[in-house]
Amino acid sequence: MPLTILVADDDLGTRLSISDYLETIGYLVVTAENGREALKLVEDYQPHLVVTDITMPQMDGYELVSRIRQRPTSRLLPVVFLTARNDTQERIRGYQAGCDVYLSKPFELQELGAVVRNLLERLQLIELEWRFARGNAERLRDVERTERSRSSQATHNDNHTAAQNAALTIVVAALNLTQREREVLKVLSDGQSNMQIGEHLHLSPRTVEKYVSSLLRKTDTNNRAELVRFAMDHHLVE
Repeated sequence: MPLTILVADDDLGTRLSISDYLETIGYLVVTAENGREALKLVEDYQPHLVVTDITMPQMDGYELVSRIRQRPTSRLLPVVFLTARNDTQERIRGYQAGCDVYLSKPFELQELGAVVRNLLERLQLIELEWRFARGNAERLRDVERTERSRSSQATHNDNHTAAQNAALTIVVAALNLTQREREVLKVLSDGQSNMQIGEHLHLSPRTVEKYVSSLLRKTDTNNRAELVRFAMDHHLVE
């Protein structure tokens, strides 16, 4: 079954040219003429990628992407911005909103096709990693049950502390957390925003979001609250 791409642009000619081209190279395309309609189509069709203009009636591209990123089911959805706004500040705003690639109008359809293929290939790799992480999470639950059984037999505080340290080592190994992911998780558990985490660890908000997404995937949790609870339950944070 072909992958689905959502194209949102208030200009009919642009919508038709992009959709016709993407269909000729093998994708299924749905279109919207404004951001509000596009947001509904994201929910209805669950596309694999979004190509959107910035300047649109009812809801512009910035707000569209922001709302897409707020939904757990679409927080990793690849987004390509197409716009005549090509100054540095507009690009920065676009990346801060959550777009993956920023193409200035006029653009070549072949370049757009290359960008789409690259993003979708990366998405497939992420999905493979997610399946691997989910398998690790299931193995982790089995390990935890064993560790809880062993801990309940401990009669001294020293033995209990040693069991907790061993469990933490197993948890970190099973989840395959990097040192930077553990640092982000520690600051996130203090209730800090992406901006605050970035300032604390000297990272951009976009980079922080990628680490948070990776943590959600590896722990098989759906939102930050579940992630923090998971971290506390497994002694990943104090």
